[in-house]
Amino acid sequence: MRNWMRERMRRRKKKQENEAEATGRVGQQKPPVDEHHPEPIVPAYDELDSAAEAPAAEESRLETEDQPESPSVPPQGTPEQHPVQTSKAARPPKGVVVLAIGLPGSGKTTWFKRRGVTPLSSDMLRSILFDDITEQRYQGLVFSTLRSLLRARLIARMPWNYVDASNLASHERRQWIKMARGFGYEVHAVFFDVPLEVCLERNRRRERQVKEDVVQRMAAKLKPPSFDEGFAKITVVRVKKGSTQSQE
Repeated sequence: MRNWMRERMRRRKKKQENEAEATGRVGQQKPPVDEHHPEPIVPAYDELDSAAEAPAAEESRLETEDQPESPSVPPQGTPEQHPVQTSKAARPPKGVVVLAIGLPGSGKTTWFKRRGVTPLSSDMLRSILFDDITEQRYQGLVFSTLRSLLRARLIARMPWNYVDASNLASHERRQWIKMARGFGYEVHAVFFDVPLEVCLERNRRRERQVKEDVVQRMAAKLKPPSFDEGFAKITVVRVKKGSTQSQE
């Protein structure tokens, strides 16, 4: 009888020990720590995160240019054909992503045409997806597709990449910058600093016009780019005094 009681108490004690969740599984005990079973290696996540988030050193550059009297004449010494300038201490970028920033009628499309560049364009995607360049109901779909196209180009290591969209505010530009830098690309901004009156006048002469109240609301949201956003180079494009030539 006594032997039976001892055996029952021993089994109950063993069962209670095995119910600990030390290993994440009920019924298993935590293995002993000794020379044959050392403690598992724990990665230093804080160190890894800080190393991954630290951007490479970049040299910020600011340039200005005037919109030409004859938009059809190609520019002299197109800077996009020159090698990317980098600091000697910095790791050279894989390429460049250029973001156009400006209102409708500020000259973005003409700027690309003069350089012989076909940019990733929201208007182009609306034509491809909906057969209608004026379609505005699926903005999320348009820009998610546009970002996917840029990602594909970055994966393919294309050296020069252009995005033609309004990119009015910093929060609209943030995703482009984050993606480009994540792939090891430098990001340039081309800011079309064109007066609202000039944009509205050009818009009136367009075959496809944007409603003037829409342009005015866009102008209220337009914020110039800054190096704090992550741009390595900012080119400011302005209209020559006394010139309001027709540009898109």
